[in-house]
Amino acid sequence: MMDMKNAALKRMLCLALCCVLLFAAVSFAEGDEFVVSDVTFCGDGVPAGNDRVFYEIFVGSFSDSDGDGTGDIRGIINRLDYLNDGDPASGKSLGVEGIWLTPVFLSPSYHKYDITDYYTIDPAFGTMDDLRELLEKCHERGMLVIIDLPVNHTGISNRWFKNFQNAHLLHNPGNIYYDYYTWLPADSRLPAGRHFMKLQGTGEYYECNFSDNMPELNYDNPAVRQLMLDVALFYLDLGVDGFRFDAAKYIYYGDHAKCAEFWQWYTGELRKVKPGIYMVAEVWDSDGITDVYEPAVNCFDFTLSQSSGLIASTAKQGDVNRYTAYVENYITRIRGLSPDARIVPFIANHDTDRCAGYLTVASHHAGMAANLYILGPGSPFIYYGEEIGLRGSRGGANTDANRRLAMLWGDGDTVRDPVGTTYDPAKQTPYSVRDLLGNENSIYTYYKRLIMIRRANPEIASGEYKALVIPGTKAGGFTSTLNGSRVTVIHNTTNNTVTVDLKTVPGACAESLTAFIGEGKALLEDGVLTLSSHTSAVIR
Repeated sequence: MMDMKNAALKRMLCLALCCVLLFAAVSFAEGDEFVVSDVTFCGDGVPAGNDRVFYEIFVGSFSDSDGDGTGDIRGIINRLDYLNDGDPASGKSLGVEGIWLTPVFLSPSYHKYDITDYYTIDPAFGTMDDLRELLEKCHERGMLVIIDLPVNHTGISNRWFKNFQNAHLLHNPGNIYYDYYTWLPADSRLPAGRHFMKLQGTGEYYECNFSDNMPELNYDNPAVRQLMLDVALFYLDLGVDGFRFDAAKYIYYGDHAKCAEFWQWYTGELRKVKPGIYMVAEVWDSDGITDVYEPAVNCFDFTLSQSSGLIASTAKQGDVNRYTAYVENYITRIRGLSPDARIVPFIANHDTDRCAGYLTVASHHAGMAANLYILGPGSPFIYYGEEIGLRGSRGGANTDANRRLAMLWGDGDTVRDPVGTTYDPAKQTPYSVRDLLGNENSIYTYYKRLIMIRRANPEIASGEYKALVIPGTKAGGFTSTLNGSRVTVIHNTTNNTVTVDLKTVPGACAESLTAFIGEGKALLEDGVLTLSSHTSAVIR
């Protein structure tokens, strides 16, 4: 028992040292890169479990290794030192702890969600050996890699669909492919709200809610279930750490209960093979709907996302107490549905307008939004380029390509915007990664520091979350307790300095200010916190 107490004390002292050094961090220039230094991490600095900061990479737009203008897996390998150099104390990399790759499978489109062959890496992106190498190098750095797995639909070039089509042309219901996709007879009344397309050469219809080129698989067919389970098992065996499941609520269109039953089976089978697997589903809907899926799989929290979401509205001088109350209620609710449930927050992704269009650096709204969800629980996702203020939106154009523009490296990288882009280059940020690396006050350096603070205070990500009640101000926060160690995080989203007597706030830590980040500074004297506008503080 004494050894356990000593170990716990040693860990607490070490964490305290980490945080003090973060608070007192200094810097030096190393070439073109600004380095956050003098930060001490305990152990190997690798976060436990899956409460990690992930970075979404739209593969074709990230980094081009072979000069053809298309981002590829080798380009990601070449940029690993930018993402995570394997040394959390170096202060040289962004420090993300996992990456999400959008689909890398053979496909005729730039986005690769219309898959021709799940077992072939698209040549534009590289080879299976490239993916293996990426996995190995990420794992050496303590990073997880999840891949986007569209299971709801394939592309029309997929041999499964071609065989399905031939079976119907021949009127051969005995063919194993005859019921691989959802279809209706020629004389059917098409269901309202769903999209069907005539099956060429027949009077029948196949379901394709996203695009005529994306026919939907029939999961009432046990062979199809096994087919798609085998795909996931193949990539788990290859070494991927998990999956992002695209369009999860469309497996049985409009029937969430039946969709959830499918995901309960599917994820259950995957957990039998890899108990610690990371899985997150895209269920683009309200919390009441995502709750139906939570017993099977964690879901992205869309209530927090986009320009109208709770992160952005709170960052723009909103009430933090309302935000933290929501987060606590969300976590309590989903943990009641599944003990392994976690909140998965994000601001933007490849299907939404980029947040730099409505959260600017100059207003400090961009920094505060990042503070709110990265200095928070669960598994936050950063969309590539957010750390440099990359912009992109649909605007009046009906194309998501404008949301998936090329990363701006500024070092000769030949990656280009995807096919179909109409975004006005004059509206793009004038800054590249190279411009921001050497700038102590850049949004890139801000993200780097923010992730370091989170990593040095593991209670923030994985502890028991309790929202604080701070009356009389929009400033607010929470406490989080992990293995007997507790931290308090306070956010001030207003334009004014606020003063909070933490001794009067039940549950708040009030002893030691260990880190702050934002527009201004923080001061803690005798339990009274003075916090500048657009600034967050961590207290032990």
